[in-house]
Amino acid sequence: MKNNESLFHAFRHSCLGRLIILAGILAVLSVIAYFTCPTEQQMRTEMDDNIRQCIEERDSVTADWTETVVKNIRYMFTNADSVLTHPEDLHVFYEYNTLAVYDHSLFETMFIHNSFYIEGKRCAIGIFGLVIPIVDFNEFLLRDGPMFKEYKRPAVNYDAGSEDFFGDNPDLGGVFEYNDN
Repeated sequence: MKNNESLFHAFRHSCLGRLIILAGILAVLSVIAYFTCPTEQQMRTEMDDNIRQCIEERDSVTADWTETVVKNIRYMFTNADSVLTHPEDLHVFYEYNTLAVYDHSLFETMFIHNSFYIEGKRCAIGIFGLVIPIVDFNEFLLRDGPMFKEYKRPAVNYDAGSEDFFGDNPDLGGVFEYNDN
């Protein structure tokens, strides 16, 4: 029985043919990703802009993760104002936080390091010429100091040995009176 299918048609519908076509598509995407991977300077410039926008908004209250995603997508396609409303905050950001860029040949990642995230927390991914921020205001460290006003002060300053520590019992209208029989 003769089959009228072409060799290419038979190759496309075979398991090996599909795997080779998939590998070819992945190879082309990998080559494009390699040549369009942003440089470290591009990552730092874009993230500086994204961090400025995040600090200007001071948006630390988000309803859910989708609001954060939409906000970060907006950061990708907009620029921060040329004049910061709080320029000291950006200086304080770079005083207490450091940004590290890691090259993975097909893409780059940027991590923020501070006292809360000592090992770092991913704040951006650069791939196909885009820098995709994953930044949240709550990840920034903008103040440093003790968490309590007086660090070694006891939590309760009352002396249990004093006379007026316990006070008087209130009159509850005879509800808790017991007969001593």
